[in-house]
Amino acid sequence: MDTSTQALVVKPNSVVKKNSKNSVLKNLSAYGFMTPWLLGMLLLTAGSMLFTLYLTFTNYDLLSRPQFIGLSNFTQIFKDPNFWTSIRVTFIYVVLSVPARLIASLLVATLVSKQVRGIAVYRALIYLPSLIGGSVGASIGWRELFDQNGPIDSFLKLFGIHGPVWLGNPATSMIVLVLLSVWQFGSEMVIFLAGIKQIPGYLYESATIDGASNFQRYIRITLPMLSPLIFFNLLMGTISSFMVFTQVLVITDGGPMNSTLLYVLYLYQQAFQFFHMGYAAALSIILLILIALCSGFIFLTARFWVNYDV
Repeated sequence: MDTSTQALVVKPNSVVKKNSKNSVLKNLSAYGFMTPWLLGMLLLTAGSMLFTLYLTFTNYDLLSRPQFIGLSNFTQIFKDPNFWTSIRVTFIYVVLSVPARLIASLLVATLVSKQVRGIAVYRALIYLPSLIGGSVGASIGWRELFDQNGPIDSFLKLFGIHGPVWLGNPATSMIVLVLLSVWQFGSEMVIFLAGIKQIPGYLYESATIDGASNFQRYIRITLPMLSPLIFFNLLMGTISSFMVFTQVLVITDGGPMNSTLLYVLYLYQQAFQFFHMGYAAALSIILLILIALCSGFIFLTARFWVNYDV
């Protein structure tokens, strides 16, 4: 074998070794930059989840060492009437708030998609509640708004209408929370607005030539083209509705008569009011399973109504 042939044989091996060394260095550099996130993921997220799972099998009150009690927390939960009340109330809240918020955000996104003077200002003002809606201050303001002597009842009295005791009546207290959720539709509106802007104009032109009305174009073109975004907002809205806490704690604290005892509020009460940390940990695992089941159901039904064709 001559020298030229040997060079051809040796050179690829050296190149492979060099590329392999460079690849290892690049991977080490990448993992080095990812180290803070990996540590946070392992210690704060995965570690907390594993510790929570451990606490579900214990009796723990934050002051003494956890005592292993097996599945007693779970058997006690399913015998707890307040647990079933919180499940029922939470599903009522989700069923009412999520569709209402989707419809409101979709309709408003359609309105603000028109190019008129000052539309950017209107969009910013409409989006603003989504930035502050979940805060304690906004919840306090909402509570005062629907107070017995608040602005809404005072306005109704001008017309001789004595409004209901919004927060003191089990029949209307949930409505206050649902309205607060709908008021925070800005994030979904922005997503829908971006989707509307991406719909090809020739689809509307073709439908207009065929004699389709505005309503028909909206039903046959806009909604199918926005179905992936509807799916996304539905999924995220459902998950966030299951985890609502601040608003209900500040506005109603679960009352009256447990009519607004949402699941996370009940979990908080067991953990930080009664110091039943093991019991609360078991409640959190059940909440995770409920959210996973609802999310899975949404994914299973998506293939019947979500359109990904352009």
